[in-house]
Amino acid sequence: MTRPIDLHYWPTPNGWKVTIALEEMGLPYEVHTVNIGKGEQFEPDFLKIAPNNRMPAIVDHDGPDGQPISIFESGAILQYLARKTGSFYGSTERERVAVEEWLMWQMGGVGPMAGQAHHFLKYAPAMDPPNDLPYAKERYRGETGRLYGVLDRRLAQNEYVAGDFFSIADMAIWPWASLWEGQQQTLDDKPNMARWLDLVESREGVRRGRAVKEELRSNLQKDRDAQSVLFARRA
Repeated sequence: MTRPIDLHYWPTPNGWKVTIALEEMGLPYEVHTVNIGKGEQFEPDFLKIAPNNRMPAIVDHDGPDGQPISIFESGAILQYLARKTGSFYGSTERERVAVEEWLMWQMGGVGPMAGQAHHFLKYAPAMDPPNDLPYAKERYRGETGRLYGVLDRRLAQNEYVAGDFFSIADMAIWPWASLWEGQQQTLDDKPNMARWLDLVESREGVRRGRAVKEELRSNLQKDRDAQSVLFARRA
């Protein structure tokens, strides 16, 4: 019997990408929590499979040639799972290129910019001492808004991000875009993005993936111990 995929996970937007994919693809998996607020991402056993001390990471015991494989980086995990199942990656080379374009757009744009927006708008001002930096707040709020404008214009032409089919690109972008309010964004001028957010959220697999270990999420604006772990400078 095939063993479940081991998922090393914490309920964050990057973690949700992979739980959504696993649920949508119907793959059995076992969750191993990595409490990033307590520094568990720096433990030696985790670093063996995720050398950049970031989650999520997976271990597929039924990997290539039937041998186990460990994978870190959420985008690489999505691509691997899509190839493994032959799903959510498009059916033609042209479609696959579109999926990869928008997946890379998320990895290099929306994820980093929205993540920095969250940090400087919500967390840095709540630190002790407060770090309320107007330039950084405006910089990342503005760049996140620009990227969501790009997304809205793309979705004016297609039902989903890569075309008229749901793909791993949607799975990658939606977790971050769904938190638009915390990034101090508006959907008033982005009707296509608003439609897409609702459309993706209506999927059962997305809702199940988003709900995995939801009860473990904490309020980083108040959790000083987690702040000291997550925002400390490390080599």
